[in-house]
Amino acid sequence: MEQLIPIASKLQDVLGAVGQNTQLDLPQIVVVGGQSSGKSSVLEGIVGRSFLPRGTGICTRRPLILTLVNTRTPGYEPPEDSSENHDPNSGTGDDVGVEWGEFVHMPGRKFHSFQQIRQEIIRETDRITGGNKGISNEPIGLKISSPHVLALTLVDLPGITKVPVGDQPDNIEEQIHEMILEFISNPNAIILAVTAANTDVANSDALQIAKAVDPYGNRTIGVLTKLDLMDPGTDAAEVLLNRVYPLRRGYIGTVNRGQKDINEDLSIREGLRKEEEFFNTHPVYSTDRNLQEKCGTKILAKSLNNILMHHIRDVLPDVKNRITTMMTDVQQELDALGVPGQKSRNTLGGTLLGLLSKFATNFASIIDGKGGELGSSEANTKNLALVELFGGARVNYIFNDIFASSLMTVGPFDGLTDEEVRTTITNAMGTRRALFVPEIAFDILIRRQIARLESPGIECVDLVYEELQRIAGQSEPKELNRFPFLRERLCDVVSNLLKRCMGPTQMMVENLVKIELAYINTSHPDFIGGARAVAAVTNRGANLEPIRTAELPVGSTAETPTSQATNSQYFNADGDNEGEQTTPYHDNSNGGIMSFIFRGKGTPLADRSGQGGPPTIVHLPSVPTNMKQTDIPPSDRELSEMHVIKSLIESYFKVVRKTFIDMVPKTIMFFLVNHAKDAMQNELVSELYRESEVDNLMKEADDVAQRRQNCEEMRDLLGKALEIVNEVRDFNTFSQVE
Repeated sequence: MEQLIPIASKLQDVLGAVGQNTQLDLPQIVVVGGQSSGKSSVLEGIVGRSFLPRGTGICTRRPLILTLVNTRTPGYEPPEDSSENHDPNSGTGDDVGVEWGEFVHMPGRKFHSFQQIRQEIIRETDRITGGNKGISNEPIGLKISSPHVLALTLVDLPGITKVPVGDQPDNIEEQIHEMILEFISNPNAIILAVTAANTDVANSDALQIAKAVDPYGNRTIGVLTKLDLMDPGTDAAEVLLNRVYPLRRGYIGTVNRGQKDINEDLSIREGLRKEEEFFNTHPVYSTDRNLQEKCGTKILAKSLNNILMHHIRDVLPDVKNRITTMMTDVQQELDALGVPGQKSRNTLGGTLLGLLSKFATNFASIIDGKGGELGSSEANTKNLALVELFGGARVNYIFNDIFASSLMTVGPFDGLTDEEVRTTITNAMGTRRALFVPEIAFDILIRRQIARLESPGIECVDLVYEELQRIAGQSEPKELNRFPFLRERLCDVVSNLLKRCMGPTQMMVENLVKIELAYINTSHPDFIGGARAVAAVTNRGANLEPIRTAELPVGSTAETPTSQATNSQYFNADGDNEGEQTTPYHDNSNGGIMSFIFRGKGTPLADRSGQGGPPTIVHLPSVPTNMKQTDIPPSDRELSEMHVIKSLIESYFKVVRKTFIDMVPKTIMFFLVNHAKDAMQNELVSELYRESEVDNLMKEADDVAQRRQNCEEMRDLLGKALEIVNEVRDFNTFSQVE
C-alpha cells in the first residue's frame, strides 16, 4: 500500500510536465480554511519545517502543490535534533537523511535551506501576481524530500477572506472562492477543512465551502486548530467525537505554534513536542481513549497518509484507463501528422491519391448515412450521429421538415384579394356579360398563384447547397491538415464543382414552374372541374346572399308584378310600343346607363321634371381615369362567379403544389447531390493529381514539425505514466487491504 502515494507523486510529476494532471484529476489533499485559521501552521507541522510565507493579510496567493517524499532507507533512523537550516556545504555529498526541496519550475536545482524555499515561493508568486496582493490559480509545484515526512500530496490554497485589506482587489473574496471550488470540485480530491477551535464550528468558512461540493461529507476531513486558545473550562470534545457537525472521515485536533513561539524562532519539532505535552496533560483529551486517537499533528499526518493511500487505490484503475485512452488519441494524431522526412515523388503521388480517394469516399458515405472517417474539428467526435442529425439526414430534413412543411402552409389565395378576383372576372368578360364564368379569368389568376412557388423551390436548392458544403468540410481526412496548400486547393475544387451543379439545379426548378405555367391541365383527374365547381357553389348557396329577381333569366316565374310594371312604365314614358310588356335588359350590377337614369325611385324621367314645361336635358358624368369596383358592392351573380373561380383556383393550386413538393427534391437529388457525389473523385483527380504540382501540394505546414514533436513528447510521457501505474500489478490485492 505504501507504494501507491509515490506512484501518484510520479504521475503528478510526469503529467504535470505536459499539463495533464488536472485533466486526469489525480488524488490529492486540498487544504482550505479561513484567513488566520492556522492552515499554514498545520502544513508546516506535517512537513516539520517552517517554509511558507508569513506576514499580515493574505500570504498564500497562488496554489502550492506540495509533494512529500519519504527518503528514509531501511535501518536508517534520523537524528532527533536535525538542524532546521541545514548547511549544504557541510554535507558529504550523500543525500540520505538530508532534507531538500525542488520546484517544478526549476528542475534539477535542490534547495537545502527552507528559508530559501520560502523566498522562492514569494518570488515566484510575485512574478505571476505582482506585488498588489492579487491572486492567480496557476499553481506552484514543490517537492520536499525528507526522512521525517510521510508520503503525501497536498494543495495549499489562499485563505478565505471577506473584506479586502490594503491594496487587495475589491472582489478578492469572489476570486478566492472560485479558486477553491476549482480544486475541491475534483471528485478525487480529499478536502482538509481547517477551522480554529476558538470559533463556532457552525460558522466555519472551510466547512461551508466544502459542503458546496461534498454535501454528505464523504471526502472531507475536519481539522480543529488552536485548541490551547479555547476559553478555560471549555473543550472541543463534542466536535472531535463527530457529534456537532458529522463528517464521514471525522475531525482531528491540533495545537499550533503561537506568534510568540514564531517570534522566538521556536522550531517546528519543538512545537510538536509542546503539542504532544498539551494533549497528554489536558484533563479531557488525555482521559478519553477515543479523543487520544484524534489529537495531534502526527496522528493527522498518519491519518492523511492512510486516507490518501486508500483513495489512490480506489481511483488508480480508472486513471490507468484514462491514460490509455489519452495515449491512443495522441497516437492517432501522430499517425495523422505522418512520418517526417523527404519522400520520392512517387510516394508523394500515392499519398495524394490516397487522400483524394479518402475524401471522396467520406463525402459519399456521409451523404448515404454510412458515416465515414470524420476529420474536421466540427465533426471529430464518435458520438456525433447519436446526438444530432448528421450528413444526408440533414438533407432529408430540409426536403421534408423545411421545404414540404413550409409549402403546405402556402395557401391558394395568399396575396390574392376578393376584389382582385372580381376585377379579373369583369375584365375577362370584355364588352358584354358572359353567360358562364370566363375561363380566361381562371387562367390569369392560377398562373399568378403558381408562379409564387418558384421562390421557395430556389431557396430549397440554396439550403441543400449549403449543407453539401458542410458535408465537404466534415469529409476532410485528418491527414489533410498536414498539407495546407492541398487543403486549400481541394476546397476550391469542391466549391467549384458544387457551384457548377447549382446552375442546372436552379434552372430545372425554374423550369418546373414554367412547365406548369405552359399548360393548365384542366383535365387532370384530381382537378375539380367547372361542373363540380358550380355544383359545389350551389351546395354552399345557403352561405351566400339570395339572388335578386332582377338577375333571373327572361320568362322566369320569379319575376314580380312590380318589375313588370316598372318595365311597362319605362316603355310608356318613351312614347313607343305603349302597352307592350317587353322585359328589357335590367342588370343593376353593371352600373349601366339605365341604372343611372332610373336610380332612386324608379320613375320615368318625365315625371321628375315637374308639371308641364320642356323636358330636362340629361348630362352624362365624365368617365373616370381609373375605374375600380371597390365602391360598388358585388351583386349576387358576381358573388357566385367569384366562388366558382376560387373553387377552381383552390383545386388546381393544390394539384400543382403537390406535384412541386414531389419534384423539387427529386430535381435537387439528381442535378446537385447525386451528381456531386458521383463526380467528386474524378473531379479531384483531374484537377489536383498533376505531376508538376505534386511537390507543391504535398508541402507540409510550418507548424506540423512542432506539432509532431509535441505529440511525440506527449506519447513518451504518457508511456512513462502508464509504466508507473503498471508498477502496481494487482489492484485486487490492494482492494482487500483496509
